[in-house]
Amino acid sequence: MIARCCLISCLALCLGCGSDSPFKYVRASGKITYEDGSPIPGGIRLMFVPENIEAKGNSHPRLGMADVDSSGKFDCVTSYKFGDGLVPGKHRVVVQGAADRAGIAAVPKEDTSAETTKITVDTGNLPFDIKVPKPK
Repeated sequence: MIARCCLISCLALCLGCGSDSPFKYVRASGKITYEDGSPIPGGIRLMFVPENIEAKGNSHPRLGMADVDSSGKFDCVTSYKFGDGLVPGKHRVVVQGAADRAGIAAVPKEDTSAETTKITVDTGNLPFDIKVPKPK
């Protein structure tokens, strides 16, 4: 709960004061599965954290978010306005809410934090095909 509140606070800070974003966006979609192609259980949300993307004036690129369906597909990545996509470039991917019915993490713990995730994507390679190992 505390982590979710921190995330919401961070997103609110990223919103800025203006009504228009100075950034261009690329519509993004894709699929996330285990390395063997099987779907990841649980209600998953992906967070896309921009990497090395320059601020424009006082505006910084926003995080992107996407809900994942039961087959692992996502098609409505949102950063600024619903479904607008991502700022072009590289992004670290954080997997949120991935747990099996017993509440055991369904992805490696490192992939649930922006500081430690090893998953990266580049908007030059759309649609995304994200593969993660099953946790041990």
